[in-house]
Amino acid sequence: MDNAAVHFGTVLVAFFAIMNPIANAPLFLALTEGVEEDVRRQVALRAVALAFLIVAVFAIGGRTIFDLFGITLPAFRIAGGGLVALVGYHMLQGKTSEVHSPRDPVGEESADAALGIAVSPLAIPVLAGPGTIATAMNYASESTIPEVVRVLAAFGLVCVVTWASFLGAPTLTRFLGKNAIDVITRLMGLILAVVGVQMLIVGVRGAAELSLG
Repeated sequence: MDNAAVHFGTVLVAFFAIMNPIANAPLFLALTEGVEEDVRRQVALRAVALAFLIVAVFAIGGRTIFDLFGITLPAFRIAGGGLVALVGYHMLQGKTSEVHSPRDPVGEESADAALGIAVSPLAIPVLAGPGTIATAMNYASESTIPEVVRVLAAFGLVCVVTWASFLGAPTLTRFLGKNAIDVITRLMGLILAVVGVQMLIVGVRGAAELSLG
């Protein structure tokens, strides 16, 4: 199989696992409870658009950020892999990781407050949390145009799926039920833990090569 297709598929699966659109649908529903339908649609669109913008900045400017702070790619992969694996571990346990999800629900129901939810906690850290950013920077680490385009295309596709799941949250939650959503969350957690460990392995290998070279 073509390396570009493998890269795109791997990135797509990683983003889908860490963003987990299906499991985040009930959270979106809870945060926007009592909000009018048109405002809810605006919240969903604003949240995914802002998340895409944040991840795009880190995917495109990853190399510059590394140089600015004197960060090596292996070091980032080790730290990012540990972070992603931690999120996956918490999902496997049926828990919500504090590095990926909000601690407290938002109770305001006014339109302004509801639109504010799109920024925090939805865009940051639910959709574009540290794990998502680490994943984007890891898979766009070489900063080549085709690589960055594939990462952004994969993330954009997951954002579209997330947006659709937010809009269909009431129906999706009723159809699947809590047990099915819990199973999906654990499955995504397993995939995410594997992705994190793979990032760690690549990072350790790269660090070893740097030290020997």
